[in-house]
Amino acid sequence: MTKKFGFTLAEVLITLGIIGVVAAMTMPTLMNSTNGAQYRTAYKKALSVLSQAVVLNVALDDFDLSQTSTNSTGVTNDASVYALFMNRMNVVKTGADASDTDDWKASNDAAVKFGKSANTNYTLFFNDGITFTFPNSVAACTAGNATVNEKLCYGVIDVNGAKNPNKLVVCDGEAVGDYKKQVDDCTVTNPTDMYPVKFYDQSILPSTSAAEAVLYGGK
Repeated sequence: MTKKFGFTLAEVLITLGIIGVVAAMTMPTLMNSTNGAQYRTAYKKALSVLSQAVVLNVALDDFDLSQTSTNSTGVTNDASVYALFMNRMNVVKTGADASDTDDWKASNDAAVKFGKSANTNYTLFFNDGITFTFPNSVAACTAGNATVNEKLCYGVIDVNGAKNPNKLVVCDGEAVGDYKKQVDDCTVTNPTDMYPVKFYDQSILPSTSAAEAVLYGGK
């Protein structure tokens, strides 16, 4: 007689159950890590593309963000921030609301805040799914010099547009709106999809410690 070796049905079911439990425990972490990496890459790309648009505008029309102006409508002004990005980027759609969040700040300065209300913000939707939101009143955005006072402008990049999670990035252990941590003390384990930025002259940079930590790799 030939003796055969194999697994019983109970042993197979127990093994499959263990694999299922391990997968259920590790998949959320793996998904968050993958999404975070995608958000980080898209954020860096958005900053680069927006900065290139400003530099291109300087080359072609000889003015940067410090020379922008606004009027009662903003859109019709050829030298507005809105027109600058519209002319130099592939904008597929525009909107006039702040974002899907009801209330959010765009910098460490608590006074700089945008609320969700019509006709107070422009949102530009780009062909790669990224959106850029900023107040329709921004103009003359500059770091200042000996004769001109500083006037930084603020906005928010959403790297995947209307798709969730639509959450502002924050440092670990920090709530949205706090922005108390300095970049040296900030670690962002799971980057989200919305990044506050400041823009002036020919620069577009992170405006919170969390946004800066994601850009430069954090602590």
